[in-house]
Amino acid sequence: MTQRTSAAAFDEILRQAILDLPAMFRESLQNVAIVVEEWPPDWLLEELDIVPGGTLYGFYHGIPLPERSFLDSGNLPDKISVYRGPLEGDFRDPGELARQIRVTLLHEIGHYFGMDEEDLARFGYE
Repeated sequence: MTQRTSAAAFDEILRQAILDLPAMFRESLQNVAIVVEEWPPDWLLEELDIVPGGTLYGFYHGIPLPERSFLDSGNLPDKISVYRGPLEGDFRDPGELARQIRVTLLHEIGHYFGMDEEDLARFGYE
């Protein structure tokens, strides 16, 4: 049986990952909520063509900065979801879990800044 990280401990790891971001990135995240969710919703897995048993650690919900226009003002905040269940299931070692939470956060922030999967792979945030 897998021992789960407490919700508070998981939140603290994510909070530290946010604090460890370079200041220029942290300060550039305008109107973005970063939330922990237990699992990705089924509709999202289907939309992304993730096969049953596939994994999704995080997701950026919003309009990337380079694609925005003045018409987008007044929208709800963008959201970065970090999925606790898949992360804990695949990374049981606390150090590896913390590392993957950081990689997941950086990956999703990359999407916020307009990076695609190929760009993210070049930086090692795949």
